[in-house]
Amino acid sequence: MKVFVWSFIVVVVFVMIFGASIFNKLIRARNQAKNGFAQIDVQLKRRHDLIPNLVETTRRYLSHEEETLIRVISARNHAQSLQDSSKHQPDSLEHMALFAKAESMLSKALGQFSAVVEAYPELKADSMIKELMDELTNTENRIGFARQHYNDSVMFYNNDREVFPNNLISTTFGFRPLSPLVFEDRNVIAQAPVVNMG
Repeated sequence: MKVFVWSFIVVVVFVMIFGASIFNKLIRARNQAKNGFAQIDVQLKRRHDLIPNLVETTRRYLSHEEETLIRVISARNHAQSLQDSSKHQPDSLEHMALFAKAESMLSKALGQFSAVVEAYPELKADSMIKELMDELTNTENRIGFARQHYNDSVMFYNNDREVFPNNLISTTFGFRPLSPLVFEDRNVIAQAPVVNMG
């Protein structure tokens, strides 16, 4: 009887230690994904902050392109409002879909804006505009890298929470799936705006 009791205690302790290690692994994976999402947020905030300066700087050259400028600012404001939302978390699948769509629309508007800038030699000659466009291109590249890192982290976390026996722990303790950041028009967001200033 004593052997059975001791065997039972050993099994229970082993199961608890094993469960705790799975729990800790899930916490680490989730935190890494959330950190990746925070890095995307930093870069998107940087992009959102650059856009008004860029639009104001080009406005004197592009007074007849007001529609393009309004489209960029409107898309920027919409994307920024979703970024500032209290639901702005990677475990809100609905919010992430809206957020990705808004950022896609902003990228599309920026692509049109870049095409307009390319058509005006006097814009390309302005050093302030060149500096802002270079900064925007660098920011777009950083967004791409941050998004790739985040999506990789989400994939590892979601895999960890779904495999057996991890799924027993993740279900019991409420580890919800995280949503990757997928943009509707991959070509627009995956490529930084091509800016040829001379």
